[in-house]
Amino acid sequence: MEKLLKDFDVDPKNPSVEAQRRWRAAVTIVKNRRRRFRMVADLAKRSEAEKKRRSIQEKIRVALYVQKAALQFIDAGGLPEYKLSDEIREAGFGIDPEELASIARGHDIKRLKLHGGVQGIASKVSASLDEGICTEDPSSKSSISVRQRIYGFNRFTEKPARSFLKFVWEALHDLTLIILMVCAVVSIGVGIGTEGWPKGMYDGLGILLSIFLVVIVTAISDYKQSLQFRDLDREKKKVFVQVTRDGKREKVSIYDLVVGDIVHLSIGDLVPADGLFITGYSLLIDESSLSGESEPVNVYKEKPFLLSGTKVQDGSGKMLVTTVGMRTEWGKLMETLGEGGEDETPLQVKLNGVATIIGKIGLGFAVLTFMVLAVRFLVEKALKHELTSWSSTDALTLVDYFAIAVTIIVVAVPEGLPLAVTLSLAFAMKKLMNDWALVRHLSACETMGSASCICTDKTGTLTTNHMVVDKIWFTGKATDMKGAEGKDILKSETSEEVLAILLQAILLNTSSEVVKGKDGKQSILGTPTESALLEFGLLLGGDFAAHRWDTKTLKVEPFSSVRKKMSVLVARPDGMARAFCKGASEIVLGMCDKIVDKEGNFASMSEEQVKNMTDVINGFAREALRTLCLAFKDVDDTSGNIPESGYTLITIVGIKDPVRPGVKEAVKTCLTAGITVRMVTGDNIHTAMAIAKECGILTEGGIAIDGLDFRGKSLEEKKEIIPRIQVMARSLPLDKHTLVTILRKELNEVVAVTGDGTNDAPALKEADIGLAMGIAGTEVAKESADVIIMNDNFTTIVNVAKWGRAVYINIQKFVQFQLTVNVVALVIDFVSACISGSAPLTAVQLLWVNMIMDTLGALALATEPPKDELMNRRPVGRGTSFITRAMWRNIIGQSIYQLAVLGALNFDGKSLLGLHGSDATEVLDTVIFNTFVFCQVFNEINSRDIEKINIFRGIFSSWIFLVIIVSTVVFQAILVEFLGTFASTVPLSWQLWVLCVLLGSVSLPLGALIKCIPVGQDAPKPQDGHEHHDGYEPLPSGPELA
Repeated sequence: MEKLLKDFDVDPKNPSVEAQRRWRAAVTIVKNRRRRFRMVADLAKRSEAEKKRRSIQEKIRVALYVQKAALQFIDAGGLPEYKLSDEIREAGFGIDPEELASIARGHDIKRLKLHGGVQGIASKVSASLDEGICTEDPSSKSSISVRQRIYGFNRFTEKPARSFLKFVWEALHDLTLIILMVCAVVSIGVGIGTEGWPKGMYDGLGILLSIFLVVIVTAISDYKQSLQFRDLDREKKKVFVQVTRDGKREKVSIYDLVVGDIVHLSIGDLVPADGLFITGYSLLIDESSLSGESEPVNVYKEKPFLLSGTKVQDGSGKMLVTTVGMRTEWGKLMETLGEGGEDETPLQVKLNGVATIIGKIGLGFAVLTFMVLAVRFLVEKALKHELTSWSSTDALTLVDYFAIAVTIIVVAVPEGLPLAVTLSLAFAMKKLMNDWALVRHLSACETMGSASCICTDKTGTLTTNHMVVDKIWFTGKATDMKGAEGKDILKSETSEEVLAILLQAILLNTSSEVVKGKDGKQSILGTPTESALLEFGLLLGGDFAAHRWDTKTLKVEPFSSVRKKMSVLVARPDGMARAFCKGASEIVLGMCDKIVDKEGNFASMSEEQVKNMTDVINGFAREALRTLCLAFKDVDDTSGNIPESGYTLITIVGIKDPVRPGVKEAVKTCLTAGITVRMVTGDNIHTAMAIAKECGILTEGGIAIDGLDFRGKSLEEKKEIIPRIQVMARSLPLDKHTLVTILRKELNEVVAVTGDGTNDAPALKEADIGLAMGIAGTEVAKESADVIIMNDNFTTIVNVAKWGRAVYINIQKFVQFQLTVNVVALVIDFVSACISGSAPLTAVQLLWVNMIMDTLGALALATEPPKDELMNRRPVGRGTSFITRAMWRNIIGQSIYQLAVLGALNFDGKSLLGLHGSDATEVLDTVIFNTFVFCQVFNEINSRDIEKINIFRGIFSSWIFLVIIVSTVVFQAILVEFLGTFASTVPLSWQLWVLCVLLGSVSLPLGALIKCIPVGQDAPKPQDGHEHHDGYEPLPSGPELA
């Protein structure tokens, strides 16, 4: 089978256009293109959208870089005029929306100056640069609703959702159903002509009613899927930003932003609207998504323009929102982003291949069946010398034969296979969303089931991210800071001058802020590490507002995962300047040549003191504390750069971040499941090792390595050591990217990687599955990720892996079930047509069987929740055969039994059952149909587990499965007992009902016996000489494990 599917192979992430075109061309037999390819990327539309996007980007680039140059030669008098409407005046605003939009869009500095700069624009949109907009009085002229009416909503044009009737219409585009509808109409016409009204219309009407039922059930299933994807899409677009309104900081959705809002920007944020820079430090903006230019742009007071959709690469700042929604250039670009749909997943492609191969076989059988039936009919007519005399009954017979052949195609082309993947993924993604995991790309959910390695961050993922200063080394000794005692001891034993410098180092060199909420209470906003340090400063009696108000900040170098430190230069009252630096202990310690000694004096640091300080840092780290050094330096030059050396060490701080509850168990589950967990952190190696041991990540024989050592090794050395690396400390984002690349490309692992910072984006994109943190993660990281872990918890990552495995196994179960029905339906109809000249299953009956195995079968088997045993298997390796030997064993075994039973009934049923009388043939056909359906019902139960004998385990936790089984049995009873006129059945006696159910139920014990037949393991395609495992290999235990 794998050889036949060679054209149906695509990469799970960023598949090539060539591979996508190749498999589309290989799909030759499709009943309903609209439905089959609905969840597949439209390459033509995508190409068109790409051209449109490039065209818009080129216009923006010209506007930004060419128009700016042209504006230098246009004086203010030559600027186009905008008239202010009465509506805008009455609302209390002093600038037209289009004019306001043109300022940021065109970087029009002259028009900005004409309106009085940023301050002038703020007053014209009734906003304060300090207090923001006023929302406390909803009846005021400048309320949010008025702003939205005048200046617009911060929303982009979206395609309208499909209605239920649209799905009905798409389901009706099935070519085989259209042919059957024509056959039904012909059958009604000929039937009424020969048998009269109403008897002559029953056969045709039965087919039409069956088609109606199939279409409605299909449309309901597809519509419910679309609702799940719509909910998911809505969740993906939820982005929150920090704004100042009514003088208070608050978090609002980007969709609630209005013109006049004051937005706070920091590293990794997406700029949510067009606007103007108010204040900030080293603000560096990446405009590549908008203009295509890769060079980042510095934004400052003389160049204050910020554009929606761009990203903050470095620094921080405040902006005034001037343009929102479709008036921004990003709004126009966003229209093109959704065009062409999402990339198809590898399983969808593979099952399209399986459906195509089986479809070709089915088409061949259908043509042969029709030819055999037609030739037999013509030979019989020739033998009776009636070849020249044709009646309407003869025409009706041929129409029936044609309808049977078409219905065989309906059953034989398993259109539901690729669609079952979508159904299973939609179900899994909906469940994961309730469990704090937002899947952004369909294929990620599928690929996560094959993950063999997780590279995880420490802070916030393995730990709680609720940080508090636990220990501090200050003026020559370490003090525990638990409770109020530590604070009192510190204050009593320290001179006022030294304590003042410590408070300055904490309160001035921070990216956190103390803000007042709507309830009037103060809270700290910022990263957990910064917040813990600031909280400690306030505990020592520091006044954040006073320090900030009294001191002028000259320059800021924000913290980044590359620099691993934050520095600030502030002006002193005596005209000099003071630099403060804090960050990774070894780095800051290396920048210091002086120290605050026991007496509180600033003394030169000896080699012995450096060694002592290193021991203090390592001692803190071994207690699993995150260590930071704080230092300062007085400088003469107030306009120069922040110095890189000559600092005085003030203090070493140990911050505690406890391990999350449940992480140790989750790591143990991963190891049991054959998934290696590696911690990649920016922390000190001793802190990282302590936490890794506590979590169960660092085990005997595992290696903990420093990022610097790792970078210094050659590729061959890295390849040799990486399989044993369990902890990488003091790592740079580049180290994480290198680790992921080697694991994937050299060692052939399926890698999941977590990330939260902007610099993690390359590693998130490179990994098979990028997992961004929902709380601590920046918008840039989330945009690069495949899954967003909304609660930042490692346990949630393990849950995603479990659901990924469930999707894979569920699809295998459905494929096994459907292929069994295919084989039996095809063979029994074909053999019967060849031998007896008639098919035992009519068009209506086959349509009902098709619905059981297709839409209902997919719903029952593809939506089963994951079992805990899934995490006792090794991950499915790359190149493993999807249809395993165990599945072929089950398919062949069940097919032989069903064919034997149905064949015996078909060719010798009357004598076996002792049927006599005029209705014996109708009763026998009904028994065959009923037995066939019950064989499928029990085989559906049998398919709940491919390997294990106990197929009833957990059946009551899968309510969808139970509802579908019960519904199938109930409707089958109604079809046989009450709808015989349409379904060509007759009511059966209770004895025959029992017989049908018993013959079907033999599938269960037979299935248990079949599973005892050993089939060996599937050998995956060898890649790079590394061995991989299929989804069913048991984990080694006992001596084997060693």
